[in-house]
Amino acid sequence: MNIPTPNSSSKNNKSLFLTVITNLTFWVLIAIIAGVLLGHFSPENGMKMEILGKRFVDLIKLFIGPIIFLTIVLGISGMGNLKKVGRIGVKALAYFEVVSTVALAIGVAVAYLFEPGKIDKSSLALGDASQYTNGSAKDFSWLQFFFSNFTLQVLLAAIVCGIALNFYQKREQTILVLERFSKVVFTCLKYVMYLAPIGAFGGMAYTIGKFGLETLIPLGKLMLCVYLTMALFVFLILGSILKYYKISILSILKYIKEELLLVLGTSSSEAALPSIMVKLERMGCSKSVVGLVIPTGYSFNLDGTSIYLSMSVIFLAQLYDVHLSFFEILTVIGILMITSKGAAGVTGSGFIVLASTLTALHKIPVEGLAFLLGVDKFMSEARAITNLIGNTVATIIISKTERDFTELNLEPVLEE
Repeated sequence: MNIPTPNSSSKNNKSLFLTVITNLTFWVLIAIIAGVLLGHFSPENGMKMEILGKRFVDLIKLFIGPIIFLTIVLGISGMGNLKKVGRIGVKALAYFEVVSTVALAIGVAVAYLFEPGKIDKSSLALGDASQYTNGSAKDFSWLQFFFSNFTLQVLLAAIVCGIALNFYQKREQTILVLERFSKVVFTCLKYVMYLAPIGAFGGMAYTIGKFGLETLIPLGKLMLCVYLTMALFVFLILGSILKYYKISILSILKYIKEELLLVLGTSSSEAALPSIMVKLERMGCSKSVVGLVIPTGYSFNLDGTSIYLSMSVIFLAQLYDVHLSFFEILTVIGILMITSKGAAGVTGSGFIVLASTLTALHKIPVEGLAFLLGVDKFMSEARAITNLIGNTVATIIISKTERDFTELNLEPVLEE
């Protein structure tokens, strides 16, 4: 048995200390805590930090287009089987629809079980919901959704270019150039990610400074229900799906912890899109699956948003003492199955989707959205995190079903 000497113990402690202080996750977590403290004790200064969070997210967004385009084009051109592209797309969309519908149903079930809307309306603060209730619901369209969704546009353009590249005479030379450019883009992204703590600090300081922790009290029950439901969905539903393929959900969450904290701090799942694509490839998913599933999922696989939307409808029904029949509950789920797919890429689209759903029911006052505005920002983190985890799991599952998952690369990466 080796007994460590004082010197070896000192070296180990020094090594541990260096690992901690150079770990991005550690600094993002510290930044989030600092942001909460600043926003709470100095709201005015906290709100001024908004620019830090916004600029970081804007900077990350510059990489989203090139990374999606390069990953998909290189993935499809290197696949050698165009039928596979269609198969992956169909599998992904089918998976998204099934899992999102389960998320909607869980949201409704938990809302009825805990009844977060059984509270006094007079104690709630009202926000200005006029932009969502005065005709905005009628203005929402799939055409607007497409033209407002940059990710979806790049996805379609990349698929077309990837297919065309397979028939190009100078295919090999073009792929070589794209691969070199891809390395440059990912190297630049690596250095930009060092700014993540600044972005997380700015985003959290602004949120707490503007909305205040005290605003959570009146709707605390709804907040707890939303977070509880999303936790159940992640660990019970997504965890069970992964368990079927002998993968632990805890291992996945540990692996993407930096991205989860980044989303928590910035309230934007887009901030983690480029890095999650890199990590999924390193984990063992094929480039083609990652390139097709992640961008599509960011537009159509919104599990967290689905849970939030279904719970919000039931919450408002309970708030106004409106009884919904079983058929009407199924109608809510049916409407949201379609409209929730459009709750991405358009600012405020989640409330527009809610307004559309309430208008279709003709029973719950659309003006009730004003009660949700005060805490919506605090629930956006839960939505974004759940959406990110959902798309991560979807990519792993599709890659597994396509037998494009490198099993040997999984464990070493997860233990990092």
